[in-house]
Amino acid sequence: MRFSEIPGQQQVKQLLVGSVRRNHVAHAQLFRGAEGSAALALALAYATYLNCENRTPEAEDSCGSCPSCQKIDKLIHPDLNFILPVTTTKAVTKDAISSKFAAEWRTFVLENPYQGLNDWMQHIGAENKQGSISKEESLQLLKLVSLKAFEARFKLVIIWLPELMHPSAANAVLKLLEEPPPATVFLLVSHAPEQLLPTIISRVQPVVVRALSEEELTTWLHIERHLPEVKARQLAQLTEGNLGLALAAQSAATADTDYFDLFAKWMRTCYGNKVAEMLEKADEFQKLGRENQKEFLQYALTLLRKVLLFGLDSKLVPHLPAQEQQFIQGFSRFVTPRNAEPLAQEINEAHYHVERNANPRMVFVDTSLRVAELLRAS
Repeated sequence: MRFSEIPGQQQVKQLLVGSVRRNHVAHAQLFRGAEGSAALALALAYATYLNCENRTPEAEDSCGSCPSCQKIDKLIHPDLNFILPVTTTKAVTKDAISSKFAAEWRTFVLENPYQGLNDWMQHIGAENKQGSISKEESLQLLKLVSLKAFEARFKLVIIWLPELMHPSAANAVLKLLEEPPPATVFLLVSHAPEQLLPTIISRVQPVVVRALSEEELTTWLHIERHLPEVKARQLAQLTEGNLGLALAAQSAATADTDYFDLFAKWMRTCYGNKVAEMLEKADEFQKLGRENQKEFLQYALTLLRKVLLFGLDSKLVPHLPAQEQQFIQGFSRFVTPRNAEPLAQEINEAHYHVERNANPRMVFVDTSLRVAELLRAS
């Protein structure tokens, strides 16, 4: 993983690279970011950079070609170790520890390093079980760090979701942070750092990973993932900077429908109370398929929020494309603090019913009639 492969986060990248250049590599660092953020990807890119064999003082990224980089890229470097939340499965019926899921973890991360805990549990076939970092894991960790690095400058231990550590595992990690082994770097990647022991937080250097802006995510999806710019922007709006959700939505999307165009025409139809056109739009909605229907309704909620904010103060919604700005500016006269909440509630309920396999055409017609009433009462 290279820093250059991760969208945005320039400030964090410069901070990490600078610490290595100054030889101020903290023995324990906490990458804190919401689920779907680039926290794990940045930790991997940093690990690669730390042990890059061709790294020069001027280099801003790992080379990607030396033996160390190539092994870390495949997650098979002997000095790169992972501690993960796991549980018993059909394949691992007892004594579930991270090392028994190494192959599954490699596949999972190399496919998409922006996924979350639920994705991981599904990937290993955990069914409805909860994953955790067990007390047995702490014994393995102590053995692991007692060994010197095999071939790299640093032995690296990435602990993914340390907030799920059993108290015994947490205490073992705390002891290691208090008395760190030589040439060993711990990289904790957390989605909920507030759940960690305060004593652990006090002994790690924080690395704050923010969500991507709408513009950053749009550009990345368009250029790197080859999505049409309109679709890339709509996914960025829909997922609010969550890379994991954006990639999942891209994979699930089967329709080429322009959600903005559909939403704008739908709202104009509702305001005009044109029942015949509502029925036509319901037919169009039904053809989308259930996953895209849910995605469209979620997009509608996101855009409705922008319309309300624009009406309150246009500065609250910067960087609008010209086409959207014209519609949002005009539509903002009809979405006010008085009717915004019930409008959102109607769309939320439509999403709820579609998700539970209600007839999408009937749901859409019913929602359209209710939205029409609320818009005309504004």
